[in-house]
Order: sequence, then structure tokens, then C-alpha cells
Amino acid sequence: MVHTIEDPVFDRSKPRPAIKMLYSYSLRNIPGFSVIGLSVSFPPGGSSPPHRHGGASIAGVVISGTAYNKMNNDPTLVLEKGETWYEAPGCHHKISMNASDSEDLVLLATFIVETKVVEEGGFGALVQVDEEYKDLEFPTS
Repeated sequence: MVHTIEDPVFDRSKPRPAIKMLYSYSLRNIPGFSVIGLSVSFPPGGSSPPHRHGGASIAGVVISGTAYNKMNNDPTLVLEKGETWYEAPGCHHKISMNASDSEDLVLLATFIVETKVVEEGGFGALVQVDEEYKDLEFPTS
């Protein structure tokens, strides 16, 4: 059951998640678009800075652990293993955080995005960090 909490504040000193591309396929039935799957692994206490996703539609699922998740001005959700969320194009992902200080959090994020976004901007075009956090890097593989 999804429940909400008071909005946490992003702390730039916390560790950031590691992002790994799992798959990328062109969609034959939707020319010019691709489906891309990313594994996002947060260490204990980890969080990502506020960001957007290059015009993509995203469906996410918690693979293990518990997440704090806030989009736009919606309440911050507490999502546990097996729970999902959706991000519409242009959505502002304000909070993406591991709720635990002792266990890892692993998410699967599936993007539907114009193929040219990744062809022109590379993998990094899928996560567009807010301007005040541009100095923070994400480990990728």
C-alpha cells in the first residue's frame, strides 16, 4: 500500500545512485522512438538531485528496498518492493531517495523516448539534473 510522508530535502552530500543501461530497442511500431531500461541502484541513504528525463515517458518499479519519490507538486510517496510509478514527459522528479540508511534500493526505470534524444545527447540526455546541481555526477556503466 502506497503512503506519503512530509517532503524530505535533497542533501548534496548524500551518495548518488549508480545507473546502468540494461537494454535499448527501437520501436518498430512507433518509428523514431525507443524503449530503454535503466537499473538505478541507490546505496544506503543515497539520493538523486531533482531532475527531468529528456521528454521521455517513464514507468518505474522498485526491485528491492524502499524509495521516497516525489514528482511535480504531488505528495512524496513511500514505495516498497513491487510498487510502481509513472512520469509523464516534462515531469519534474523532485525527490528520488533511498528511505533506508542500511539497505540498498534498486529501481528499474523503463523509458519511452524519441531515439534522437539519445543519439544526439548520449546516455546523459536521459537524466537532466536541475541547474543548481549540474556539478553532481552520476556513476554510470
